[in-house]
Amino acid sequence: MAANVYECMFLLDTNKVAGDVPAAAKQLHDLLERNQAEMLASRQWDDRKLAYPVKGHKKGLYYLTFFRTEGKNLAKIEHDVGLSEIVLRSLILYVDPKHVEPMLAMARDEHAFALPTVNEPPPEDDLMGGGDMDRGRRGGGRRRDEARE
Repeated sequence: MAANVYECMFLLDTNKVAGDVPAAAKQLHDLLERNQAEMLASRQWDDRKLAYPVKGHKKGLYYLTFFRTEGKNLAKIEHDVGLSEIVLRSLILYVDPKHVEPMLAMARDEHAFALPTVNEPPPEDDLMGGGDMDRGRRGGGRRRDEARE
């Protein structure tokens, strides 16, 4: 089975991390490697106030990782992450092979917060509404002035 690249954003409990980010990173790396994942890149993303409380916490530390593993290992990784005391939430996403190199470059850049070139622009027809303009109104019926004629 082929190994794929995945991106995982961890939301860490700032009270449990207590400023010792390298120890928290080692704990996350160990968790991933214990489940047959190869670490490609990882770094602290941001430390900020949350939009809403998560498990009673109003502040969290975002930690970004990229790793390579087989799909069958994801369930075990998610299970172990759920048992970790320092992780409040996590999100694991599959990285398309054509985007692996730019995303890893972004992950290694300490000042990058977004990768604007990941999505390709829509075709010109979609921008102009090509073909969809003649679908009619939402209700599907005629306009009032058309019905009178």
